[in-house]
Amino acid sequence: MSEDGFHVHGPHDHELEHATQAAAAGKAHGDAHGDAHGGGHGGAHGGGGMVNQIAMFTAIIATVGALFSYMGGATQANAGLYKNNAALSKASASDQWNFYQAKSTKQALAELARDLAPANLKDTYKSKAERYDKEKADIKATAEKFDTESDEWNHKSDEQMHEHHRWAQATTILQISIALAAIALLTRKKWLEYAMFGTGAAGLGIGVVAFLHF
Repeated sequence: MSEDGFHVHGPHDHELEHATQAAAAGKAHGDAHGDAHGGGHGGAHGGGGMVNQIAMFTAIIATVGALFSYMGGATQANAGLYKNNAALSKASASDQWNFYQAKSTKQALAELARDLAPANLKDTYKSKAERYDKEKADIKATAEKFDTESDEWNHKSDEQMHEHHRWAQATTILQISIALAAIALLTRKKWLEYAMFGTGAAGLGIGVVAFLHF
């Protein structure tokens, strides 16, 4: 973390470094292979295009993965903040309900005193009981308001966690794509290149789903 804000590091950063190293190793291997079969030009022609294509793909996917990782961290932080707000609202609601119960007790005692008091004091206790009843109504409205706020914050927190899981899934799949790219560079297997593109597309698709809040 820097003084100016958050800086997110993800496993894809290390995968990018490894993939870059693998690209260099793969290109050197292709050049050496070309020399052994009639010159460096043949090796570069056979492997250079694949190396450059995969290296470019890896750089793009790693950049997108960094953005996905940041969004995943941001939504997780928001979920925690909203959950904390929900707890604070629930605590405020609990305080109000305790206050409501205390007023109910006072109202019951005032009504009992009204029934048992002599005629000249009945109006006094009656007015107290009516005042407590009115205060109870105001307190109940406040308590219900805090309860509603708590439910709303919990709902927002759940939505953010759901979105966080989507970003995390997208980032993980992109990391797998980068790993496949590194293996494809070393082995020169075409099916691994296709698998790399397929997983990369899947990761991007899940990222779009997360962005659209699905």
